[in-house]
Amino acid sequence: MTEVIEATRSMDALALDAYSAIVVGVAQRVVPSVVALQVAARGRPGAGSAIVLTSDGILLTSSHVVAAADEGSAIFADGHETKFTLIGRDPLSDLAVLRVGASGLPQIELGDADSLQVGQLVVAVGNPNGFAGTVTAGVVSALGRSLPSGGRLVENVIQTDAALNPGNSGGALVDARGALVGVNTALAGIGLGLAVPVNATTLDLVATLIRDGKVRRAYLGVIGGGRPLAPRRATALSQAGGVGVIEVAVGSPAELAGLQPTDTILSVDGSPTEDAGDLQRMMHLGAIGRALHLRVLRGDDVVELDVVPTELPH
Repeated sequence: MTEVIEATRSMDALALDAYSAIVVGVAQRVVPSVVALQVAARGRPGAGSAIVLTSDGILLTSSHVVAAADEGSAIFADGHETKFTLIGRDPLSDLAVLRVGASGLPQIELGDADSLQVGQLVVAVGNPNGFAGTVTAGVVSALGRSLPSGGRLVENVIQTDAALNPGNSGGALVDARGALVGVNTALAGIGLGLAVPVNATTLDLVATLIRDGKVRRAYLGVIGGGRPLAPRRATALSQAGGVGVIEVAVGSPAELAGLQPTDTILSVDGSPTEDAGDLQRMMHLGAIGRALHLRVLRGDDVVELDVVPTELPH
């Protein structure tokens, strides 16, 4: 009988190890690379998490964690505490870069969110509710979600069921190798966590923040989202949808150009805009002050407009 019990236990252990060994290994590698942040915002204490991006003291976190303060304390997994200063932040991607006066830090391995698949194992590491070094695991529930931020949308956000709670923002979302694929940014509901993807685009943005302290973007002054076209119209125009304009800001470049609510933006400078992400990607630094040609569906008519974006204020 004893042999049967021991054999059953061994089988249970093997079954558990197939999953738990991955999570335990990831936790051992990643926890030292995630720090707790203490921030005093408008006289009120705040908390969050950050990720060690480089061994010489560059940290990555969520913009909203440090939105009202440019300094605070970073507490490492070994209990060491040091001051951080804000290098730059970008509310529209909900990312910020910090610096601490330290060297030889355990920097995180970088992954690529573009390679993620729905159902893939991911592990979240952060400091929810002040509990440092907390690890939760789950799967990628969905890809390509949108997160409202700073009056616009952070596109292609990762949705996961790994438990996230207040204080997790700015922490790491990693794959089964312990490589960084996302920055945990919001708790949308029970069992619903969101993370900004870490990919080549994100790293370019981070490099810009380190160099310039901000990210310059062009501004049109429209609020809208993806709008599918009727099948007959889609066939005639050779595209499935456009950006439906819901609101045009008063005095904005869009209003000056004659753009109207209920318009559907089909293309910018000849490039199709089938969703809000397409339009936002065209609002880069090079578009500021340069005339852009819009092709717009207005009722049953296609109209042509020229708009000159200004710089989006910070």
